[in-house]
Amino acid sequence: MLLDTSGLYCLLHGQEREHGRACDAYREAPTRLTHGYVLAELIALANARGLPQAPVLAFVRDLLANPDIDTVWADEFLTSRAIGLLVARVDQGYTLADALSFVLMRDRGIRDALTTDHHFRREGLEALLS
Repeated sequence: MLLDTSGLYCLLHGQEREHGRACDAYREAPTRLTHGYVLAELIALANARGLPQAPVLAFVRDLLANPDIDTVWADEFLTSRAIGLLVARVDQGYTLADALSFVLMRDRGIRDALTTDHHFRREGLEALLS
């Protein structure tokens, strides 16, 4: 499953409505994939919502050190493909992180995303959190 910004935020912040479901889905996932843009968005989101930065950064460091999570760092080719998807869907309001997630999921044959983001459903993918 792809670990998206909103899903990781639900894992990180125990007060989130979807925290329990996010924890269950994370535990049950046979594969876990994320990318650097998601991590950048997560840090920005947690900061914007007033979470203390030290535990957020510790959470991100734990994600990066976890051998069960494949973290992809976007190169020029992958970023170009994501921007191409944005151009093709200019009316959808996707972020670059969204587009990169969609490209990676299709490349890897992954359908499930730990996310609350309805954009994944628009792309025919499964958003595991409502």
